[in-house]
Amino acid sequence: MSLFPLFANLQDRPVLVVGGGEVASRKIEGLLRAGAKVRVHAHELAAELQQWLQQGRLQRLEGAFDPAWIDDAWLVVAATDDAAFNRQLAHEAEQRLRMINVVDDAALSSYQLPSVVDRGALQIAVSSGGAAPMLARQLREQLEAQLDHSLADFADLFARHRAAIRARLPDLARRRQWFEHVLQGPMQAMLAAGRTAQAEEAFLEALHNHQQLTRREGRVVVIPIRDPDPGLLTLKALRALNQADALLVDAGIAEPIQLLARRDAHRLPVLSDRQALAARMSQQAQSGDCVVYLHDAAADPGDSRELITRLAATGVPLQVLPAVTPWRDPPVAGP
Repeated sequence: MSLFPLFANLQDRPVLVVGGGEVASRKIEGLLRAGAKVRVHAHELAAELQQWLQQGRLQRLEGAFDPAWIDDAWLVVAATDDAAFNRQLAHEAEQRLRMINVVDDAALSSYQLPSVVDRGALQIAVSSGGAAPMLARQLREQLEAQLDHSLADFADLFARHRAAIRARLPDLARRRQWFEHVLQGPMQAMLAAGRTAQAEEAFLEALHNHQQLTRREGRVVVIPIRDPDPGLLTLKALRALNQADALLVDAGIAEPIQLLARRDAHRLPVLSDRQALAARMSQQAQSGDCVVYLHDAAADPGDSRELITRLAATGVPLQVLPAVTPWRDPPVAGP
């Protein structure tokens, strides 16, 4: 099952949770952190939910379950151990065009609640689509150990000064270059060391002096692809795809490889006229862009030679990354 990843703004929006046990408590805790107005229907409430109810953090819906409650909810969570009731609840939500998560039942759910690494405004969600929740949890734990909590303060710096950044850097390419400069700078290390004021001072200084940044030199990277397995790409190829401002992709390139490129990279058409294509790529690189061409070398290994020759003649920085071929076991010698 393929899921569409989505971060929902639930601030002051009603969410219906059916169930009052430990599982419901875990779901409600996350919903409350997101600012949702949680409404709970359950025969009994766990001690933690009772406490939140007394504190006014959630509302309890009394009496027999009323399907009309779903109409007032942005999302629904079913956290009961009654399988028949959960199926009926999922049906009612479907009829009312409401998204529902049925705990531990991916087939009945129209959305999943992922494992989350929370660093303030920066959040990383990991989901297996309900297929392997323990695997998602393990990956979350690994990310928790790798990502310093100072990232929350770093993200907050960008959030607080977002308007000033956009005003001073209206050009997207220059803004991206400035972001790369700041992200590679010392600010996060300062925040990790507790030097918050010094980090903000350095951040604002970098923003004030943005015009001193040297415009990044553009380049063209040609990556010959001979195998659809994205795991065979070199680290250099992956780095180039992550840095791509403009992307050209031959028709035969496998989708999993294409998905490794920057999502906001501008897509350019692959022109059949190699001279025109070289001129177009060169022009894009001269504007300061990193232009990456995923060439289907398996379809025509020699097709890129003319293009590479023409690109080299333009004088733009050119890099042709070596293709990675799958390992083949050597033939076994006879006796």
